[in-house]
Amino acid sequence: MSELMAYVREQAARLEGFDPSAIDIGPVLLEAGALNRVAPYLKEQGYRKVIVAADATTIGIAGRVVEQAISGEGIEVSATIIRPNELGDVIADEQSLIQLILDVRSRGVEAIIAVGSGTLHDISRMSAYATGIPFISVPTAPSVDGFNSKGAPIILRGDKQTIQSVGPDAIFADLDILTKAPPALIAAGFGDMLGKYTSLFDWEFGALTGGEAYSPVIADMTRKALSDCVQHVDEIAARTPEGIRLLTGALLESGFAMLLFGQSHPASGAEHHLSHYWETSFLRTGRRQILHGAKVGVACAEISGLYHRLADEDKLPVEDPDKKARIKEAIASIPRQDMIRGWLAKVGGPNTLEQLGVDNDLFERSLKEAHLIRLNRHTLLRAYNELKS
Repeated sequence: MSELMAYVREQAARLEGFDPSAIDIGPVLLEAGALNRVAPYLKEQGYRKVIVAADATTIGIAGRVVEQAISGEGIEVSATIIRPNELGDVIADEQSLIQLILDVRSRGVEAIIAVGSGTLHDISRMSAYATGIPFISVPTAPSVDGFNSKGAPIILRGDKQTIQSVGPDAIFADLDILTKAPPALIAAGFGDMLGKYTSLFDWEFGALTGGEAYSPVIADMTRKALSDCVQHVDEIAARTPEGIRLLTGALLESGFAMLLFGQSHPASGAEHHLSHYWETSFLRTGRRQILHGAKVGVACAEISGLYHRLADEDKLPVEDPDKKARIKEAIASIPRQDMIRGWLAKVGGPNTLEQLGVDNDLFERSLKEAHLIRLNRHTLLRAYNELKS
């Protein structure tokens, strides 16, 4: 068992009524040369026919190498190169899903090998769920915390919906590949982790004021992953092997935290709702997409600014004085907006709305309406907007 999985199982053992099948993933490899372990794993599992899902970039980065190694083990393998939309973006929408699902069905494959970053994993996990076969994760960039998630954010008729599907049967994260990822993708992964500052607060807020389920064990697990990233921001910014190992490990830990809880509360709050709102707006207006983690990082800074203002100006939408005191204390633990922006700038990612291309009108609308995306989440943003209305 890897060190990462040993840690995850140790945390799982602290949970009451834990279902071990929630983290029944293996192997989970985060090491140099992990790519070389994919084909032997498939051989050991008895697969006879598989498909590699990639895009025009990731097929060259790792897809062809994996494909050749699999063929070398005597396993029949083919590849599906997910086509971009008319703007040149590969997105997890109906067209991408149908392309992969049809190839899976027509070729009679037994597993999907997802070679890429977040979007390709979302397409692969949803296609695997729809066709009733497993998928194996081969990340090519430490860009998101969803590699080992069961939730698939899918664009359906122009709106983004997160659908519970399936997690990977195994993960092969090769540091030789990940350290060469474009700086923008590495910065996006760091931004996705910074979003935990506000998602963890919103989760605590929802538990305290909205009766949502909460787990201190899983919250601490996510908090530790976040702390590992912030404490090593210089190494991540320099893209050292150790920095990328820490970032990727933190992203995987965050994903496992969501698996253990069964929902995305530990890693997704108002900052993700803003990000999804912006993404949908860009799609509807025919604009090219922005990396998920880049949006989340900037949204985290903006939500931090709003939450601190509400606390500083005593405008929290909470009447109970004891609860209000606890909420103010929790907000105090969220880094201020300028600090979050400074970290984002250090790793080379966008750190302002202007750099994302989000204008003031879109931002103001998202502050008022983004909470409607997930009405099963009682975030402070939602409570604030409902009080105003």
